[in-house]
Amino acid sequence: MFTSYKSKKAILVFAVLLLSMIVLFACGDSEEEVDNGGKEAESNETIVFGMSNWSSTRVPTDIIRLILEEAGYETDETHADQPLIFMGLENENIDFFMDAWLPHTEEYLWEQYQESLIKVATSYEDVPLGWVVPTYVEADSIDDLVGNSDQYTDQIIGLSPGSGMTETSMQMMDDYDLEEYEYVSSSESAMMANAVRFIEREEAVIFLGWRPHSMFTQFDLKFLDGQDDYFKSDNVYVISYDGIQEKHPEVYDMLSRWSIDVEDLEEIMYQHEENEVPFDELAEEWVEDNRDKVDYILGNE
Repeated sequence: MFTSYKSKKAILVFAVLLLSMIVLFACGDSEEEVDNGGKEAESNETIVFGMSNWSSTRVPTDIIRLILEEAGYETDETHADQPLIFMGLENENIDFFMDAWLPHTEEYLWEQYQESLIKVATSYEDVPLGWVVPTYVEADSIDDLVGNSDQYTDQIIGLSPGSGMTETSMQMMDDYDLEEYEYVSSSESAMMANAVRFIEREEAVIFLGWRPHSMFTQFDLKFLDGQDDYFKSDNVYVISYDGIQEKHPEVYDMLSRWSIDVEDLEEIMYQHEENEVPFDELAEEWVEDNRDKVDYILGNE
């Protein structure tokens, strides 16, 4: 009896140990599968970019999407105005926005969302904006315009009412006593078409300018002095939500190495507008022509 019980006990202990080992190995395999599955899910998850209707958003977004797709990531874009893009970033429905103008132009949005958003990289710095004239015009400053409205057909060609640059222009006109001028409100395309007519005849004209814009590739222009207290230069940032570093660490690292020259953006805009070359083709050309930068972003150096 005793021998039989002992044998049964030994068999039972052996069975328990065997079962424990099976469970242990099974758990180990399960954890490994979870880890691998997590990595696979991360690499397969679509990276979403916010897309405004500005050409300064389109160009860098098209380029970086090509670079990420080369690295094996799927990408997509959500079209919206800036306020909805910032909201989408906060809600993590959008992963990156390539065109945040700070600290001035989009200051009101940054103040609202800065607790949940981060700056990932600087695309380019010190982008100017304000009143511009062709370089053949004698005037170099806002002061030079006072009393000389007849040289400029008594007008300043501007943007639509309510835009930030229009509001700033109206304030500057009041402060400089430029009541002799009429501020002509229009869309960006209408403003440019009007300005081009003057420039083609080599006549004096004042209109609104900012970089990057194809106007600086098409024409020799200069910003008038004396408007720094009104139109303040911005930096343009890549932004995302706080937590992107953990959710998409490799993509975050790549985007943190992003930058582009303003001149490159303006050349792409010019080729698109003047020669009707699609933005996606121009983005492919940029990637081919800037292989060193692309490899740096990818971390291949």
